[in-house]
Amino acid sequence: MAHTNESMVSEFVLLGLSNSWELQLFFFAIFSIVYVTSVLGNIMIIAIVSSDSHLNSPMYFLLSNLSFIDICQSNFATPKMLVDFFVEHKTISFEGCMAQIFLLHSFVGSEMMLLVAMAYDRFIAICKPLHYSTIMNRRLCIIFVFISWAVGILHSVSHLAFTVDLPFCGPNEVDSFFCDLPLVIELACMDTYEMEIMTLTNSGLISLSCFLALIISYTVILITVRHRSSSGPSKALSTLTAHITVVILFFGPCIYFYIWPFSRLSLDKFLSVFYTVCTPLLNPIIYSLRNEDVKSAMKKLRNRHLSFWKN
Repeated sequence: MAHTNESMVSEFVLLGLSNSWELQLFFFAIFSIVYVTSVLGNIMIIAIVSSDSHLNSPMYFLLSNLSFIDICQSNFATPKMLVDFFVEHKTISFEGCMAQIFLLHSFVGSEMMLLVAMAYDRFIAICKPLHYSTIMNRRLCIIFVFISWAVGILHSVSHLAFTVDLPFCGPNEVDSFFCDLPLVIELACMDTYEMEIMTLTNSGLISLSCFLALIISYTVILITVRHRSSSGPSKALSTLTAHITVVILFFGPCIYFYIWPFSRLSLDKFLSVFYTVCTPLLNPIIYSLRNEDVKSAMKKLRNRHLSFWKN
């Protein structure tokens, strides 16, 4: 086998969220709605930004890319989880497990960096409005998107490079609905203390550095907004509230997992659900409800389609 001769595990058993058939049906109904709403909501944001010339700005370009990452994150584990609610013996191949680890950390790392880019965009727009169009051009936005994906993939590869060659020689039960890296590492037939420290350092470094950058950026922006008057800042404050809400809900569970990554409580499994299944839904809900430009574009798109069908 490619991953080492010592490894005898060809598949992992996913214990899922519950053994209760009634609870699994309930979870299936709830998470199916969340999944479909999340995917359609993010597709809608991409379609609105692409079709409305008024949203042809760096902020909405970055927002549509955030929606694309959220669509990817919605699909790395959730469809399998929904199918597994009707399967008694939930398994995933070794290769499939490694793929889930790679995809999750790629998407999460990319989203962290993209949120930092969005904070920088708001910083320039509010603190240096006269230079905004010069600084935040399309070329810089494309560079931001490229860097976010590059950092996410490199972050993920750095995890996978050590995980794929671990000796898995017997235990193969993962107490989750997907291959969560700390839970998989614990199954290795060796002392994994150094691996745990490396995982904590790697993931903690990128998450805490991005979070601190965001906190500093939004603090400076809020101070700037507070010292201004007129209707402009109130609109800016509304946009900022949406950004800050997404940041807190995204980074909250993330930082929790990286502070206590290998000390698992029953709550952790449901935080994992929130992080992987519900987080992609935050983008369309928060930005649609809090952003007047997006709501206006939605109405125009709806009216355009209604007039098309009437004709």
